[in-house]
Amino acid sequence: MYSEKVELVSECFIRPSHLPEKAKKPYHLGPFDLAMLSVHYIQKGLLFKKPAVTNDQEDPVEALLQKLKKSISVTLSHFYPLAGRLATKKEESPQSYVVFIDCVNSPGARFVHAKLDLTISDILSPNYVPLVVQSFFDHDRAINHDGHKVSLLTIQVTELKDGVFIGCSLNHSVVDGTSYWHFFNTLSEVFMKDIPDEGSEISRPPIHERWFPDGYGPVFSLPFTHTDQFISRHDAPELKERVFHFSAAALARLKAKANANCIDKSITISSLQALSALMWRCMTRVRGLPHDQITGCKLAMNNRPRLHPPLSQNYFGNCIQAVRATTTAGNLLANDFEWAALLVHKTVAAQDDKALNKFISDWLQKPSVYQLGQFFDPCSIMMGSSPRFDMYGNEFGLGKAVAIRSGYANKFDGKVSLYPGHEGGGSMDLEICLLPHLMTAFECDEEFLDGLNLSG
Repeated sequence: MYSEKVELVSECFIRPSHLPEKAKKPYHLGPFDLAMLSVHYIQKGLLFKKPAVTNDQEDPVEALLQKLKKSISVTLSHFYPLAGRLATKKEESPQSYVVFIDCVNSPGARFVHAKLDLTISDILSPNYVPLVVQSFFDHDRAINHDGHKVSLLTIQVTELKDGVFIGCSLNHSVVDGTSYWHFFNTLSEVFMKDIPDEGSEISRPPIHERWFPDGYGPVFSLPFTHTDQFISRHDAPELKERVFHFSAAALARLKAKANANCIDKSITISSLQALSALMWRCMTRVRGLPHDQITGCKLAMNNRPRLHPPLSQNYFGNCIQAVRATTTAGNLLANDFEWAALLVHKTVAAQDDKALNKFISDWLQKPSVYQLGQFFDPCSIMMGSSPRFDMYGNEFGLGKAVAIRSGYANKFDGKVSLYPGHEGGGSMDLEICLLPHLMTAFECDEEFLDGLNLSG
């Protein structure tokens, strides 16, 4: 018999090896950051094979832990906000409510070493992702506002019988997916190149200068006087979570099908847009929604290249927004797949600088904070993360990871997270969350199975 309980071995806090002078001032959050205060942390991680022990070598896991701690400290000197804590400054007259990052008065980022009496096969062989994977991450069920009292960043190393899982939990008010993987990639770079302490160069220095709309910033005051006015907790119902693999050939065929009958030849529907349309149709079908029920396909989009002038991909912070294609369940299923794919494409194409500036302008007129329980409705789906992120390039001296997994955070019925496929080449892995009875129906849906097997 084996235990499915993760055992805490040790924990500590890690500070930056060097704190730049500018880090001693308040690090202000922008509109895209503040809107995330009531959603969960980002929790993603990589599963590796455990290095072999040799007679003349120290415990390889202990060596990994020590080098990883040093690498985190060096990396934090570049990504210094992650070593801080959230802070709030309230004023009565004139009334203001400002949330920012205090990079000085903090013990630093958290580091955890844990053990689990399971194997890689125990984690990857079941059809559904085991619940124990959620314990590979810190900040279970924490929301970003909790960053006032808990770390903004935790790296947890969970040692299995034959594997090592490196999980990263990062405050979503501080980073979006682009910045999350920017940090993770840099941590791996520092580790692999053994980049030293002071004055070290990294390949992609983060840009900490905050982006603000013209005429605004650097300080935004929220229209609240108490956390009860903008903070809520959301517990997901029981979900089944499964990872499905789409080969590069299957995705190419799906893209070709979506574009085959498009009259406007200036339009090219992407693989991701075609895949989103397929997920939307299949999940709507198994849900059995009424014909006139409004349904949506939401996509988390990186706004950096859509702003004018565009922001660098090295811009550190949140610069994302969820866009939503909508129609009725009846229209979605009465029309063909190509119709749905074109609708998704048009929704994405409309997200330009003008639309973004309108969104920001509206937010500034009436600042709001996303609420998980209200933001995601049971009649829509949400496509998150991105196969474009360099996930498998993070090796930490362990070789290529065997799998990517995520924690409890930001999951609900109809959530799809997109990862690059392990073999690369344009393949994708889809982490899909559905209510148990819907997952059973989804796994048998003919259109889904056809899309999954289009490589033949």
